[in-house]
Amino acid sequence: MTSNRLSRRDLVSFAAATLVAGCAGRDANAETPRQAPAVPVKRSVFDSGILFDAAGTIGRDDWAPERGEPLNAKDIEEVLSSGMTAINITVDAGSDPQRPFETTLATIAVIHREIAAHPEALFLVRNAADLRAAKQLKKVGLILSFQVPDELGSKLEHFDTFHNLGVRVMQLTYNPRSLLGDGCAEPANAGLSALGRQAIERMNARGVVIDLSHCGQRTTAEAIEHSKRPVAITHTGCAALTDVPRNKRDDELKRCADKGGVIGIYLMPFFLRRGTQAMASDVIAHIEHAINVCGEDHVGIGTDGTLSAIEVTQAYIDNFHKTMDERKKSGIAAPGEDRDIYPFVPDLNTPRRFQVLGEKLLARKHPESRVRKILGGNFARLFTEVCG
Repeated sequence: MTSNRLSRRDLVSFAAATLVAGCAGRDANAETPRQAPAVPVKRSVFDSGILFDAAGTIGRDDWAPERGEPLNAKDIEEVLSSGMTAINITVDAGSDPQRPFETTLATIAVIHREIAAHPEALFLVRNAADLRAAKQLKKVGLILSFQVPDELGSKLEHFDTFHNLGVRVMQLTYNPRSLLGDGCAEPANAGLSALGRQAIERMNARGVVIDLSHCGQRTTAEAIEHSKRPVAITHTGCAALTDVPRNKRDDELKRCADKGGVIGIYLMPFFLRRGTQAMASDVIAHIEHAINVCGEDHVGIGTDGTLSAIEVTQAYIDNFHKTMDERKKSGIAAPGEDRDIYPFVPDLNTPRRFQVLGEKLLARKHPESRVRKILGGNFARLFTEVCG
């Protein structure tokens, strides 16, 4: 892995950049939507159902727990107002690959500190009982996860340490090759390594969700086959609609579903449509395609973004361009990334984006039972089955 990797956290941190440039090609005189409008919500769906973001984080867009920063009052206010039940948050050391073990430990320590500092809002989720408690107590449960597996060590020697600290979701690769397998940007597409198979067996035994979101095609197929438990693709799109390596082909989606797994559709617009800023309608198109391929019991949401709405400033636009250029230079950018397409969806740019999306799905005549599954029920089922 390259020594100057920028993590997803880094990407989202700088990505507040917006539709000022991102809506190029649309009416330049039209007002740029910066935050989704409030909409009425069906309390029966959103109050009683579980809302589960399978790949996200909390706090302002530039919050950096790896640097020891605390959450502020607005961050907590937005957590409490979001209506979310659980968020699977990344705690790995993608921004410091030279010291992945130490940096990841420090990041996890900050997350534990913030949970202890805000017991009215945050709750550590390790198992199904914790997930139920988070819902009953009206707190947001945090599930700790890795997107880059470097922290596990060259012989998986640190696996138990991180499991004991609460990590319950582990991705086998980021875009490039890892010790466990090839990522989606690795041209060799060599699949799982012997160590990767050992990692899957360890995850199965200890009740850790295997995440294949950034994995290459062979790694994805081989991991699904090798795992004795259902797996997750927590944040992706459908290649049948937008054919870029970060999106999964129909056969991959179906294999995951046939194993009992769940696919999370992300809110990452530069993977959803080339050359234009995606809107909620684009996200819904991918959700509906995934339902057609996998069935309604195997589709959810993994936003791949932060809970808070992104504020639009020229500084963020400039920083985003810089970040995208550095990602491409370092070799970790996925094909399909675009420096003029920004990673948020304007009409879902609110802490209550799950409710807004749910209302849009209901308006398209999806039954309430299906909407409950998509907004969280399916990932809650998978988490319960794997983690106990």
